Amino acid sequence: MELRHLRYFIAVAEERHFTRAAARLGIGQPPLSMQIRQLERELGARLFHRLSRGVELTEAGRRLLERAGPVITQLEQAKAEVAQLARGEAGRLRVGFAGATYFQPRVPALIQDYRQRHPDVELLPEQSNTPALTRGLHAGSIDVAFIRPSAEADEALAVETLVVESMLAVLPRRHPLASGGAAIPLAALAGETFILFPRDIGPGLYDTIAGACHRAGFSPRLGLAAPQIPSIVPMVEAGFGVSIVPASVSRIGGAGVAYLPLAGDAPSALLALAYRRDERSQLVRRFVALARQAAREAAAT
Repeated sequence: MELRHLRYFIAVAEERHFTRAAARLGIGQPPLSMQIRQLERELGARLFHRLSRGVELTEAGRRLLERAGPVITQLEQAKAEVAQLARGEAGRLRVGFAGATYFQPRVPALIQDYRQRHPDVELLPEQSNTPALTRGLHAGSIDVAFIRPSAEADEALAVETLVVESMLAVLPRRHPLASGGAAIPLAALAGETFILFPRDIGPGLYDTIAGACHRAGFSPRLGLAAPQIPSIVPMVEAGFGVSIVPASVSRIGGAGVAYLPLAGDAPSALLALAYRRDERSQLVRRFVALARQAAREAAAT
């Protein structure tokens, strides 16, 4: 028994007429009748009573229709699902977010756009740090990741910069430099205690901040380490020190802190999308293409 036999049988059973079923299937009536006879011979049972104005299901035919209908429906669903997967329109996509990358407005905007375009794709978010997400990409437990890239090359990963954002000084609001709200030179913070995150959870951003301080003529005096970037803001608000953060982190707010632009040779924070260079998944490729398109459109505005 072949699937076409079941499709032919169902068409005749639903139409109750060989000629109408043949027209529905797009084949001739004689070949259809021959296929049904072959099916009946194989099953050893008559499926239809041939009447003068059509056909009527036999008891055996009714039982076959009960069984065959769901089989064909499931096969059609499987066919559609496989086609969706092949086109990257269904499945699961594991997305990593490093540090405070989700505060950058373009990231949630991209996620929302992707979900609207591909509602049948299930997005599985994972928040971590850049090194951990990089390991996840290598291990296959993460498909794409928003990271703060470092200068170190990784031949196995493709890393595409999506956003280059300015960085801000974040100070306790009662700090003397915060009163005017004007841009300050980084050198003005030379005597301050800096709250940074450990380098091993964000080497790229850490080196950017340290490098900017060195160019300004000083090495940052480190105080308490923040476990992650968003933790910096409440620690500054509590008076443990000052810091430098990507501008998007200012969305955290904090009544007791002030965000100030940096004058002169101010550092920039890169936000990139990382994925496996040899990635074949259409899900990943579609996500990367949309991210790339969004970055181009943002650069053109």
